[in-house]
Amino acid sequence: MLTTINPKLPMRDKAVTMDYYIGKLGFQAYGSADYDGYLMVQKDDIQIHFFEFKELDPKENYGQVYIRTTEIETLYQWLLDNKIAIHPNGLLELKPWGQREFSLLDPDNNLLTFGQGSII
Repeated sequence: MLTTINPKLPMRDKAVTMDYYIGKLGFQAYGSADYDGYLMVQKDDIQIHFFEFKELDPKENYGQVYIRTTEIETLYQWLLDNKIAIHPNGLLELKPWGQREFSLLDPDNNLLTFGQGSII
C-alpha cells in the first residue's frame, strides 16, 4: 500500500534553498509549476518538499531527514571536493548500529543524514 515518502521541511527563503539544493547538492526542481512559498526537489529516487516559513529561527529548527545511499564514500568525497560543509559532528563514520553515516545542515538548519549499510 505505501509506496514512497516525501518529507516536508521548512525554508525561510526559496531562492536560498534552491541555490543550496539545486546549485550545490545537485538536486533538480521537481514538476513544471512554480508554487509561491513551496519548493519540490529531486535527486535520483529522493524527493524533498519545502514550505515557506519566513519567521523560522534556524537555531530552533529540528527538521531532519535520513537518506539511504548505495555509494556513501563517493557522495561524501563529491561533497568535500565541491566544498560543501559537513556537519562538524557528522563526519563520515561507522555507527554502532552498522550504518556508515555523515550529516549536513542546510541554510535553515535542517539536518540531512546520509547512511549506507545494514542495521545490526
